[in-house]
Amino acid sequence: MTENTSTVIVRDLMAEFAGLTGLDPPRTRPRRYLWTDAYAVCNYLELFRRTNDRAYRDLALRLVDQVHHTLGRHRDDDPRTGWISGLPEEEGEAHPTRGGLRIGKPLPERKPDEPFDERLEWDRDGQYYHYLTKWMHALNRVGRVAADPVYVRWATELAKAAHAAFTYTPPSGGGKSMYWKMSVDLSRPLVPAMGQHDPLDGLVTYSEVRAAAGGTALSAEIADIARICRGGGLATSDPLGIGGLLFDAWRLAQLGRAGSIHEDLPASVLDAALAGLTAFARGGTLRHPADYRLAFRELGLSIGLRAAGALAERVRENPALSRRADALLQYVPLADAIEGFWTDRRNQEAGTWTGHREINMVMLATSLAPGEFLAI
Repeated sequence: MTENTSTVIVRDLMAEFAGLTGLDPPRTRPRRYLWTDAYAVCNYLELFRRTNDRAYRDLALRLVDQVHHTLGRHRDDDPRTGWISGLPEEEGEAHPTRGGLRIGKPLPERKPDEPFDERLEWDRDGQYYHYLTKWMHALNRVGRVAADPVYVRWATELAKAAHAAFTYTPPSGGGKSMYWKMSVDLSRPLVPAMGQHDPLDGLVTYSEVRAAAGGTALSAEIADIARICRGGGLATSDPLGIGGLLFDAWRLAQLGRAGSIHEDLPASVLDAALAGLTAFARGGTLRHPADYRLAFRELGLSIGLRAAGALAERVRENPALSRRADALLQYVPLADAIEGFWTDRRNQEAGTWTGHREINMVMLATSLAPGEFLAI
């Protein structure tokens, strides 16, 4: 697919997304969801880069503002009001990420006296660590493109708030761990288990933000989360998880020495990604009809694979990493197959697409035009 063709498709997808969610034309109560919005910000920046149309830059900035004023504040159905950080109005405006950001789920968070229901928990609000790191990355990209340090400051403040809330030392002692999901105000865990790739994602994202902020920003948090990373298994056959590993491997390569907290990490990440790709390719998922596939998970993989060629070139002078990165290249055709399948309008009629329309369309757009998302 040519760049001109992909730009047209992405432009249409992101115009539809803006209308569906109340970004453009703006609605008083827009529908914001942190994961999807992080990708969307990068997509608008990429459209700005490709077209030089400032309207797309303005949409990215407007989306950041909507996210902060929607997900940085309590829900309309919550008796609490104002910024979830508890800051007074003026200070909250200046520091909108200091209390983290809500997920944007349809149901209120589980109350302290409510029993845990795994099925319901997926639809309940709160804060996810891996959503917060995606937003840190989006803020960093806006700061770079807009040449405005306030966005990097907000990313730094979000990293500090997230790290302080999500990391903890178990009562039994031993090394630190991380919660997977926290309450809206970050006062209590909602799901105590640790996400498999959360420590890695945090380490890479903190390093990215520190490189943008300069100096010793987040040094304590980076050292802390690097210890949590050690010894954790990274291999997964989940396509979204594999894509995340590839994204982290590419960011580590771009960071170079700025991301070298422990030197064996890039090799470990690539080994896990290769193992996952082998298992996924053998599993035959891509031969199934649309009703049995989840677009956003597959598109997470195709986004990561879009960095494979650049990654192989970046690590060419490191024989151990170069060998691993070159092995990734055989899987790049999977990205073409995934994009081709989900750009087919017939497959977009499946319930697995329409039931997750906004996240699917935004991640398809990212896969087709990944430049700004994959940059640091």
